[in-house]
Parts: sequence; structure tokens; C-alpha cells
Amino acid sequence: MAKNVISKYIWIVDTIERYGSITRERLNELWKQSDFSNGEPLPRRSFYNYRNGIADTLGIDIELNPATYEYYIANNGTDTASKRQQWLLDSMSISSMLTSSNDLSSRILLEYVPSAREFLPIIIDAMRQNHRIKFSYKSYKRVNQQHGIVIEPYFVKIFSQVWYVIGYNTADKKIKTYSLDRMANVIITEEKFNMPDDFSPEEFFADCYGIITNQAEPKRISIKAEPTQAKYFRALPLHPSQQEELHDNYSIFHYYMRNTYDLQERLLSHGSSVEVLGPPELKAQIVSELKKALENYNTKKTNN
Repeated sequence: MAKNVISKYIWIVDTIERYGSITRERLNELWKQSDFSNGEPLPRRSFYNYRNGIADTLGIDIELNPATYEYYIANNGTDTASKRQQWLLDSMSISSMLTSSNDLSSRILLEYVPSAREFLPIIIDAMRQNHRIKFSYKSYKRVNQQHGIVIEPYFVKIFSQVWYVIGYNTADKKIKTYSLDRMANVIITEEKFNMPDDFSPEEFFADCYGIITNQAEPKRISIKAEPTQAKYFRALPLHPSQQEELHDNYSIFHYYMRNTYDLQERLLSHGSSVEVLGPPELKAQIVSELKKALENYNTKKTNN
């Protein structure tokens, strides 16, 4: 599909979202001011075709309120579907913007993100067909690459700009997580599988931060944050369960989560700007890691 058409889709959705709801007359005025129109109005037939294209391509329905004659973005079901649609729209919007900004390429600095283009389509196809996949994998914890891994791909997830596939490992007989950038030789096998009726991808990570889960019971986790750090947590919550307790010179954030490696790594990354108040075992683990880090520096200083 032509990039220009996708850009028009994104413009229409962005404009309606920005206004909340909008009449076709007002949308037409804004369209004439856009880069797509050359000052010409948006024909009614073209708008009808764009609405259908947006629904088919982006999964976003634009509905008309018969009482106000205003168009709005319809809620298409589950929270998970809404997040997926918003992520897709944001990604396409940014891609469209970057494509049209070649004249500023030296002034737009991007972060390297491991590509998932090679294997993500294959995994998505396997999920759609309910077929197992077979691949090789180079874990950071192993010296040699593992070959012949077979999983039933349940779902995919992106975390910290890396794509992962989560599925049932047929040899280990447990659900495991694999990073797409460490996979190789991915193929779809002829073996079919049935997705468990009682399995929910959303619930699988519901009590966790990050991509690593465990069998620990979720607990109330409390951290103290200085005012500047509290603003970051406020803007980008660590977890949906986040609740803030405001004080004069600090905030205490409460969560209901499992104690996982990813959570510990995230808390350690904030250094002295946060303090773990509980539970005791999480606090002890953070203190232990900080002591080890300090010992490393003390050892280097002594050796020098």
C-alpha cells in the first residue's frame, strides 16, 4: 500500500483523536490546511473509502454519532486490543514522520533496536495456524548455541524495545520465553497444537514487571522516591497496580507484584533516588547487590 495513503489514514485518526469528536465540516477545514490536500476539500466518497481502509488496515473504527453528526474513534473491545491498536498507530505515525523528514536526517538520532523483521512474521503465521515452531537459540547463559528447540508459540511481547515469543517448550514441558534477536533457523513445523482454553497472555504477566516471571506469590511492594524520580514514576508507572502516597519531600509508591529479576534490575538502575521499603526479602536483595557493587569499586581502588 502506498505510503501516502497510510499517511492520510494516520492524519485522519490523529485529528479525530485530538478533538475527541469532530464534524465532517470541521475535519474538511483541517484537511484543506494539511499537506495532503493542495487546498482542496476531502470528497465525501474519499472519506468513506478512507474510513474503510482505516478499519481494515489499522483495526480502528470511525463511527458517527447520529445525535451530534460528529465522528469519533470507537472502542473496539478489550484493553489489550486497544493497546495494540494504539501501539500500531504510534509506530506508523512515527515511521511516516521520519520518512518525510529526510532533510533532517542528521538531526534525528535513533536508538538501535534489535530487528524482529526476520522471524516475527514467521512466528505470527505459526500462531495463526496453531503450528509449533523449531529453532536454534544462543542464550547469554550458555556457551554453545542450542539446536532443535520446539515450542508451541502462545504469544509475543515487546519489552525494552526487544521482541520475545512466549510458548510451551515441548521437551522441558513448561512455558518459556525466548528473545527473537537470539533466535536462528526458525521454521514452522507440521505439528499442530491447541492453545489452552484457560490460558491468558495478559494474565501471564499481570503480576510482573518485565519479561521474566516466576512462581513466587505476588506481594505488596513499597518504594520511596525523591520528588524528581517520583515525577518519572507518575508519568510512566512501573506497573498498573501503582498507587502513590504523597509526602512533603518524597513519595511512597505501592505495588502488588512478584519479586522478579527484571524488577530488581529496574530498581537498582535508579541508584540513590529510590529506596525499597518492603517486603524485607526484596530490600535485602537490593542491599546485597549494592554492597557487591561497592566492593567491586573498593577492590579496584585497592589494586590500583
